[in-house]
Amino acid sequence: MNIKKSITSISIVVISALMIYGLILVRQIFSDNTKFEETEVFVYIPTDSDYEAVKKIVAPYVDDMDRFDAVANKKKYPNNVKPGKFLFKKGMNSNELINALRINNEVKLSFNNQERLEDFAGRIGSEIEADSVSLLTAIKDSAFLKENGFNEENVLTMFIPNTYELYWNTTATKFRDKMIKEYRNFWNDERIAKAKAQGLTPAEATILASIVHKESVKKDERPRIAGVYLNRLHKGILLQADPTVIYAVKKKSNDFKQVIKRVLNKDLQVASPYNTYYSAGLPPGPIAMPDITAIEAVLNPEKHNYIYFCASVTRFGYHDFAVTQAEHEQNAKKYYNWINSQGVKR
Repeated sequence: MNIKKSITSISIVVISALMIYGLILVRQIFSDNTKFEETEVFVYIPTDSDYEAVKKIVAPYVDDMDRFDAVANKKKYPNNVKPGKFLFKKGMNSNELINALRINNEVKLSFNNQERLEDFAGRIGSEIEADSVSLLTAIKDSAFLKENGFNEENVLTMFIPNTYELYWNTTATKFRDKMIKEYRNFWNDERIAKAKAQGLTPAEATILASIVHKESVKKDERPRIAGVYLNRLHKGILLQADPTVIYAVKKKSNDFKQVIKRVLNKDLQVASPYNTYYSAGLPPGPIAMPDITAIEAVLNPEKHNYIYFCASVTRFGYHDFAVTQAEHEQNAKKYYNWINSQGVKR
């Protein structure tokens, strides 16, 4: 009888111990283990990070690192660290946190209107792991440029403004390769044929589109502006586009942060292949990254006889167009009188 009691007592102790251990295990695995106030946060694990590095990165968001560490080891995470962008949600338990570190979230990357390749690389480098230096090195790689028919002056035309999904830990080379693939998808046979019909290559069409883009934010007016510049190109007339003058001034001073609202007569004399008052034909590269509507405007220009246009003082944001120089001079006089009345000196 005493033996039975002893066995029963031992059983009770063992069961109690197992229950306590089970409760501890449940607490380690399934109780809330976050300490941030936001609904969710993203954590970024760089390439080649080990588990010790991961613990330092997640420590600001994890309430009890011992519980996190215990679950990580049970799930063999220390030997399976992955780089990327990972989502932590408020109230996650240790098990959920470890699971979250195995789901790499994509980055939605958008870009447009970048004036220089350096600006573009900085923009991309702020969104993915690859920095601007590695991006510039990959994009300017001489073998890559030669293989794809670009040079350092016009390679910005390769990037089609849009929203792209890619992983945060995408390398500079993989980003570049994705962009050339998107470029080829965009420049299908139909678009290439339309550019050829205007006497342009895809790169030249994009360079002209960059001027159209800078001339007007009014998408419905861009085909008409494209038509003016194409008329000038076909007639061998200087493009005389003010946005190219502004770009040339910025490039000469290496100051792309300056704001130029008014082109001065002295600016027209800046010796630069980008200044279309000084140099004939298209600039050697884009003066900005044109959006798709500007490219489509060049590929589908309005057919007309206009050779000139000037900012309108009655329909702000739009332009007045002219066939003859005399008509243009009348429009230009109205604009100069207006801009002088506004006190705009530069």
